[in-house]
Amino acid sequence: MIALEHVTLAYGDRVVLDDLTVTLAEKRVGVIGANGSGKSTFARLLNGLLLPTEGTVTVDGLDTRRSGREVRRKVGFVFQNPDNQIVQPTVEEDVAFGLKNLRLPKAEIAAKVDEVLRRYSLEKLRTRQAHLLSGGEKQLLALAGVLVMRPQYVVLDEPTTLLDWPNRRKLMDALTALEETVVLVTHDLETLAEFERVLVIHEGRIAADAPPSEAIDAYLKAVS
Repeated sequence: MIALEHVTLAYGDRVVLDDLTVTLAEKRVGVIGANGSGKSTFARLLNGLLLPTEGTVTVDGLDTRRSGREVRRKVGFVFQNPDNQIVQPTVEEDVAFGLKNLRLPKAEIAAKVDEVLRRYSLEKLRTRQAHLLSGGEKQLLALAGVLVMRPQYVVLDEPTTLLDWPNRRKLMDALTALEETVVLVTHDLETLAEFERVLVIHEGRIAADAPPSEAIDAYLKAVS
């Protein structure tokens, strides 16, 4: 369970998120809102990439301010632009990067890398230069690099923005199959149809918290 208690985040006099209290316990939670509403900032709070100016964010009881490393083991984060996340020259090296930082045995790392490459149909690309992949392949690689670490939660910040329709569909099929809890920040409203819950963030506050159809209606009214 991820919990925010009276969370405010400000940059000087500019308040981005204002006194949010919310608990995320469902397996599929969507987050929507207009550009500049604070939804990406909200996502970055969930694994300690950002820390609140006031209030607390906890993941299974771990405070992101005091237990950042443990929180990031539990909560994987997938960025909108996979080029911000891919750090190694080849596909297999990039997937293995986080595992090597854990100092796992080489055989265990190889087995985990093989498994996740098969899962996302990347095994034929394992020796390819990562920067030469298509946009969809890069986004799947970014997801694979997160999931190989076996997080309990996966937070994705607008992962379909740079993708064409076939690659958006492929990515969403991959997310649908995940056993992990998913928090998805998106402008792609139709991807939320099967989600359990959707938060609408408007001007730094939660303007609606409801099932998808109701939340999307509230969002469209707020931005119209």
